[in-house]
Amino acid sequence: MRAIRVASAALLGMTALALSAPAAVAKSDNITPFGFSVLPSTIAAGGEVALLLERDHGGCKGSATVTSAVFDTITIPSHKSQAIAVVDWDARPGAVYRVTFTCDGVSGSTSLTIAGSRPVAPTPVPLHPGRGVQAGEGGSFAGFDLKEIGLGAALILGSVGTAYHLSRRRGGEDGA
Repeated sequence: MRAIRVASAALLGMTALALSAPAAVAKSDNITPFGFSVLPSTIAAGGEVALLLERDHGGCKGSATVTSAVFDTITIPSHKSQAIAVVDWDARPGAVYRVTFTCDGVSGSTSLTIAGSRPVAPTPVPLHPGRGVQAGEGGSFAGFDLKEIGLGAALILGSVGTAYHLSRRRGGEDGA
């Protein structure tokens, strides 16, 4: 009976530890202190794409450079968050090109797919307002520090230790 209690306490502790691991620990090769995107992500040769840079969290303070093999190098000034790029007419349909954003010495990249047909009219570019809703960090590394991680680990270890102690103490009181 005592082994079941100890095993239950250990299983409960391990479950709590496994479920408390943050989603931000997931492996990603494209972690930058600023957000970026290319809209639309699929475009016909000769079309226009919006190059968007998120500066709200202070990850990119200076000017940003956007490079790709499918359009000319674009510089986004420090006081702006977007720019327009015209895709080369000779881009191969169906090809996927890398678009690299570099700001303050940090680089991140995304992909741009070339569609099969050429546009007849200019491609509409979605416009983003200057400021939007701050809805949270959503699984990023923002806000995590060593003190918070250590406190969380101490709480988990304390709960596992307490469960183990209580399971051992009850075994002695039952006369087993």
